[in-house]
Amino acid sequence: MKKSITLAIFLHGTIIMHSSGKNKTRVERVKQVKEKDKSIYDFSTYIPISNAVIKMSEWSKQGCKIFYISFHGNKKKIKEDRLVLKKYGFPKGKILYRKGEKEYKDILEKESPDILIEDDCESIGGEKEMIITNISSEFKNKIKSIVVKEFEGIDELPDNIIELLN
Repeated sequence: MKKSITLAIFLHGTIIMHSSGKNKTRVERVKQVKEKDKSIYDFSTYIPISNAVIKMSEWSKQGCKIFYISFHGNKKKIKEDRLVLKKYGFPKGKILYRKGEKEYKDILEKESPDILIEDDCESIGGEKEMIITNISSEFKNKIKSIVVKEFEGIDELPDNIIELLN
């Protein structure tokens, strides 16, 4: 029996965004975050970036197991993330988040997904803030890392989940 592909994908800035980013360019969205636009803190009103729901649903239909990664660290905010995912029809998946002293790398090393998709963290400091930058070299060899531009979405990624591994 073939093992299903596991995908870990970052939520904020990768597949969902602040509501005031709607109808804005990617560059304008980054600027909104840097300037601390009030909607970036209203997580219950976050919206999908472009066609993220369609892409994620396609991968899910192909048998992909999904882990969503939240930057939140408390259950109340995770509940808001879960409600946004449900509201827009994202496929089911476990939400991973940092608890206590845990870091993103600890969470990913524990779950050991086949693929990690995250954005380039442009608005918050770039590469040094990315998960893949901070995981152990042993783990880096076991995961396919895909980095997209923050707030650009995942529309340009292949529809076939297998192609992500190539």
